[in-house]
Amino acid sequence: MSFSTHFSHAITRRPAASIIAGLRAVDTGTPDLALMQAHHAAYVATLRETGATVVELGPLEAFPDSVFVEDTALCLPQGAVIMRPGAPSRLGEATEMAPHLAALYGQVVAISGADSYIEGGDILVTEREILVGRSARTNAAGIAELTRLVAPWGHPVREVHTPPGVLHFKTDCSLLDTDTVLSTTRLSASGCFDGYRVIDVAEGEEAAANSIRFNDLVLVPAGFPRTRDAIIAAGFTVREIGNSECAKLDGGMSCLSLRFTPKP
Repeated sequence: MSFSTHFSHAITRRPAASIIAGLRAVDTGTPDLALMQAHHAAYVATLRETGATVVELGPLEAFPDSVFVEDTALCLPQGAVIMRPGAPSRLGEATEMAPHLAALYGQVVAISGADSYIEGGDILVTEREILVGRSARTNAAGIAELTRLVAPWGHPVREVHTPPGVLHFKTDCSLLDTDTVLSTTRLSASGCFDGYRVIDVAEGEEAAANSIRFNDLVLVPAGFPRTRDAIIAAGFTVREIGNSECAKLDGGMSCLSLRFTPKP
């Protein structure tokens, strides 16, 4: 079973009321909290439907962006790495996540360099390697530190580049199976996925690139029918999830969970 697409556990966090003050690259309107909560509940229910154990943490009012738990850690079978987010206001989120991962893992390490920053949204884990995108939130020092930390666990790291103006590497891509990547054309054209099978999202549906494969389902944001149909045509089972409110805060399907199967 693939450790990069099949998981026994997920961690999520319910959105806080303060999320309306969350970070965003472009202001496209204030999120509707009630609608976001409904979308989030559907997301969590879908993860549970696959048979996974989902740990749903309570909201953190002090951290408006804390619903986006993926940025706080990298979860691998052998252990977890606590990130050091590039947005200063989010540093405390990683600290809050650490004890929850320590309860599930035997090994938890952390990015600690004062000049290092790295967020989980820039990290794509495949069976053969870990791709990490340089971005405004992830720098060379953070990537170098991560490389050292995961080397004993047998995971090679390859540095790639997040497209200019794009928040995170995984804003523009996701892993559908061990050999297949869903990507925007602006990212796949860089050649970073050479050796993988690539499905490009439809023009104008770039936001659909941030989907997730979770056990036997591919969770895609609702509203992108051509990309949805392309994924189905490639043989995957798709579940559409509302994401209109998280999208106002640059969030997508991967941002809302940590997904892993810890080794005993």
